[in-house]
Order: sequence, then C-alpha cells, then structure tokens
Amino acid sequence: MMTVKNFVKHGRKIVAVGRNYRDHRAELNNPVPKVPMLFMKPTTAYLEENNGPIVIPVDCQDLHHEVELAVVVGRRCRDVAAAAVMEHVAGYALALDMTARDLQEQCKSKGQPWEIAKGFDTSLPISRFISKEELPEPQDVELWCKVNGAQRQRGTTADMVFGIPELLAYISRRFTLEAGDLVLTGTPAGVGQVKAGDLITCGVGDVLSLSFTVAGRDE
Repeated sequence: MMTVKNFVKHGRKIVAVGRNYRDHRAELNNPVPKVPMLFMKPTTAYLEENNGPIVIPVDCQDLHHEVELAVVVGRRCRDVAAAAVMEHVAGYALALDMTARDLQEQCKSKGQPWEIAKGFDTSLPISRFISKEELPEPQDVELWCKVNGAQRQRGTTADMVFGIPELLAYISRRFTLEAGDLVLTGTPAGVGQVKAGDLITCGVGDVLSLSFTVAGRDE
C-alpha cells in the first residue's frame, strides 16, 4: 500500500474525464456527453503542496483553475464491471486540473488533441493521499475553490454526469489501470482565470484544503 500512498512518485499514468458536471458543461456551452470523455496528463504534471508555484505555461494568456476529486487506483483494474470496480480503489486525492483555456480553444478549433493545454509542467497540483476511511462517501462530498479569498467554485460530486464506478469501469475497458494510477473525475461550475501572484485555495468537504500560488514562466 505504500506505493499507492506515494502515488505521485510511483503512479504511471493520469486519466482525466472532461465535461462530467452538468453545470460546468453548461457554462462552457458544451453538450452533455453520452459516454465519458477522456484525456491524459503525464506524471510530470504533478505539483505537490510546498513544492513551488503553478507556473503559467508558454504562450498561455488565459490559465484556468478546475478543482476535482481524484481517485487513486489500488490494484490492477482491467475490464472490471461497475458493481465490482470500487474494490480496486485505494483512496482519493484533491486536485487542480489547471487548463490553458486559450490554448485548449485553439486546439479544439483545429481538431487537435489538448495535451499542450492540459499536460504542461505544474498543471496538476495535488494533495496527499486520502484514505477511504477519511472519505467514506466520495459520491456525495463538496468541492470548493477560492482565488485570493474569493469563492469561485462550490459543488458536489453528487452532480457528476457519470459516477465514479461507471467512470472506472468505462476506463478499465480501454486502459488497464494499475496501482498508483490516478483518475480525475471532472470539475463543477465556476472555473475561471488566474494570473501571476494569485493564491488558489481549494478543499474537499472537511477532510482537507490546500493552497498554491501562481507564477509567470521564466522564459
């Protein structure tokens, strides 16, 4: 289990889910997906608390915060049904899926993948491992995000389009999930721009909160 608790160091991949909250989908004028919409982040995107700032990526003029509940995989998960898939979950984490929105829109307009908008260094600020005992009801917990003390996001995981078991089962049919891998489950409404010098604070229920500053990129 030590490898799982140290998922930032030992995990091999990060699978993320887009447009998985109805209110966030609506604020970006995106249709409700009929199946989970997946993309990937490299493990070099991780940024642990107290390990430096979120760095605005090159060519980005519109960096957005997206607070998310992340699932930490506990053991190998391939072609596992939704009814059994939670047995493969070790625990959770709180994450910020930082998004270069302007670069993402450029990619979308050209029909290109989103990696430069989603996978840049420091694009995944992450909390410590959260055990199942600390978060016994992951499908009914509040997520919130503030910027410089002002509330931006506040939502509940109960509002996901696809719940955690459904997401994990769907992913496991396409990618084998391994111990230490991370699954990002989407973000509620209220995403918005941050700039160099801003302080982002986010939390999951009353379990934990974490803070990160934003810095410009030293070219």
